[in-house]
Amino acid sequence: MKFRSILILAALIPFLFTAPQVAPGAPKPVMVHYMPWFVSKPYSGSWGWHWTMNHFNPDTTNTNGEQQIASWYYPLIGPYDSVDPAVLEYHVLLMKLAGIDGVIVDWYGPDNYYDYGINNQRTLALLNYTRKAGLKFSLCYEDATIQAEINGGTMNGISVNAGNAIAHAQQTMLYAQTNFFTDASFFRLSNAPVLLNFGPQYFHNSSDWTSIFSVLNTTNQPAFFTEDNRLSPVGKGAFDWPPMGLSGGGTLTSNQLQNYLVTFEQTAGGWPGFVSSAFPRFHDIYAQAGVGSSYGYLDDANGSTLTNTLRRALTNNSAIVQIVTWNDFGEGTIVEPTREYGYRDLGIIQDLRRQYLDSAFPYHTNDLAMAFRFYNLRKQYGSTPAISAELNRIFTNIVSKAVSTANLQLTGMESNRPVIYNLSYDGVQLQFLIGGYVASSVQVQMSTNLTTWQTVQTFAASTNLSVFSTATTQAVCRFFKVQ
Repeated sequence: MKFRSILILAALIPFLFTAPQVAPGAPKPVMVHYMPWFVSKPYSGSWGWHWTMNHFNPDTTNTNGEQQIASWYYPLIGPYDSVDPAVLEYHVLLMKLAGIDGVIVDWYGPDNYYDYGINNQRTLALLNYTRKAGLKFSLCYEDATIQAEINGGTMNGISVNAGNAIAHAQQTMLYAQTNFFTDASFFRLSNAPVLLNFGPQYFHNSSDWTSIFSVLNTTNQPAFFTEDNRLSPVGKGAFDWPPMGLSGGGTLTSNQLQNYLVTFEQTAGGWPGFVSSAFPRFHDIYAQAGVGSSYGYLDDANGSTLTNTLRRALTNNSAIVQIVTWNDFGEGTIVEPTREYGYRDLGIIQDLRRQYLDSAFPYHTNDLAMAFRFYNLRKQYGSTPAISAELNRIFTNIVSKAVSTANLQLTGMESNRPVIYNLSYDGVQLQFLIGGYVASSVQVQMSTNLTTWQTVQTFAASTNLSVFSTATTQAVCRFFKVQ
C-alpha cells in the first residue's frame, strides 16, 4: 500500500509536541452505575433478555437502520455484548474522557443460576479494562438473588433455603473478597472496600449482614451502603435513586423529586457517610415489553435533570457521587452515548467536573468522539497484529491525557498513512516516533534539497513502536519524510 509522505525539517523547535499535564485527583470520586448483562447475537450467538425482554427482536431493523431492542433509546454503537473487548475498551475510554473516576457494577453474585454467572463473567471482564484505564471499581450487590434462588429451587447444584441463606451469602462475600476486594483498583473509602446493596431485599436486619461479613478479613470489612436508608449499625450510610415509587406510575414532578432529595440529604447528615446520585431521566419500557407495569416517567428536561442532580451531588456533603446509570437501557437512565442524545450527557459531566472538582480537567466534548473512532478501528483491524499494537498505544495515550498524539495516530489509521509524533531535537539528536497506519513497512527518507531523496531507514511491519533517531547539525539543512 502506498502512503502519502509526511515531511519534517530537522531544525524544528524543541519540545514542539509536549504531553499535557496530568490533572490532580478529584476531592470526591464520581462513579457510574454499570449494567454488565447485555448479550448480543453477533458476538455470543444469541440475543440476551435485556435486549429482547422476550418481546423485541433485534434481528428486525427499521428504516433508520436501527435494530428493534427493549429500549426507547439506541446505543451509538448499536446493541452490543458486555463481554466484547472492543465494547469494554470503548466504554472505559468514554468514562475516562468524561471525567468519571470509576464504575459501580450491578452484581448478582457468581452463582451459575439464571444469568447470574454470565453477568459475573462480564463483570470480571470489565474489571480488566477499568484497571487498564486507571478507573476505580466497586460492586452493588443484589441480595434479591437469595430470594430468587429460594423460590426457584435447585438449579445446577445450587440449593438455597432460609436455613442456609446466610451461609450462602457468606460464600458470595468470600468470592467478592478473592476476586474483587483485594484488587488494587477496587474502590476504598477510609481503607474499606465500598460495597453497595440494592435494597436490602432479603437480609433486612443489620445482624444478618454482620454475620455475612464476619467471614471476611478485618481489612475487607466493607463500607456498606444500602438504598435510601442506612442499615445501622453495620451500614456506613445509604445512596439515593430515582424515586419512581412517588410517581404512582405516572410522571414524577419536579417538586416530588426536589422533596425526595432534600429529605434524603437531611437524614443522611446524621450518618457517617452517604452516596449522592445523579440521573438524566427515567423512561422504562417494561409495559411495552409486557414484563410488568411502568415505574413512571422522569423527564429529561433538555439535560436539566442531569445537570441539576449532578450539581447537587457534587456540592453537597456526600462522600461519593454515583451517576445512575451508564447503560440501563431498559429504564432509560443512560449517559452512554445514544443516537438520541449523542455525547450531551457526558459533556455535562465534563463541564461540572471542571467547575466543581478539577479546574484543570483537560478533556472536552470534542474529545469524546475519539472513543467511537477507536472502537470502529478496533472492530475493523483488531485481528491485525501490527495495527492492534498501535491501537493499544493509542489507548494508552488517550487515558494518559496525550490527546493531541492520540488524535494524530487515529487520523493516520483512518487515512491509511503513517504519522510522525513526539518529535524532539536538542541541537544534536533528532528523534521522532512513527505511528498511525503501520501494518506495512515504512521508509524514512532524507534530502538536502527536496529533490533527491535517499532511504535512511526502513521499518518492517511490527508490533513494536517505530522510533527514528539520527545525529544532525544545523550546518546542513536536512529534510526527512516517511512513506
